[in-house]
Formats: sequence, structure tokens, C-alpha cells
Amino acid sequence: MKEKELVEYIAKSLVDNPDKVTVKETHGASVTVLELHVDRDDMGRVIGKDGRVANAIRTLLKVAAGDRRVVLEIV
Repeated sequence: MKEKELVEYIAKSLVDNPDKVTVKETHGASVTVLELHVDRDDMGRVIGKDGRVANAIRTLLKVAAGDRRVVLEIV
């Protein structure tokens, strides 16, 4: 499973409005940036208390990416 699909799957599992979840992937020279867009009402579910859910998603993303650098931005 690619990183983009992983983030999209996790986010859609967490939110109340899965049809409004989109992930934009941008490749740079040494880094891949994933922008996660969710409905405003679901933002708290994706970020979590003290950012714990967001950090957990980033940890899973880091494991899935292996030796490549991937950054997750929640917009």
C-alpha cells in the first residue's frame, strides 16, 4: 500500500464525512509531502487530543515509507 492510500484509508476510518477526505501528494527532490484535507467538523478527530492521533498517523507513515522521507500536513 502506498503512503497516500494509507493516509486516506486511516483518515476515512476516523471521520464522520469520509467523502470529503482528500490527500494531495507532492514529490520533491528528497521528500514527499502529503496534504490531508478533511471537513472542518472532522478536524479534531484527525488531530486528536494533544495531537496524538496525528502523531500516530505520522509514525505509521514513517514505517510505511521505509528509508524515504515523507511529511504529513493536515490542512
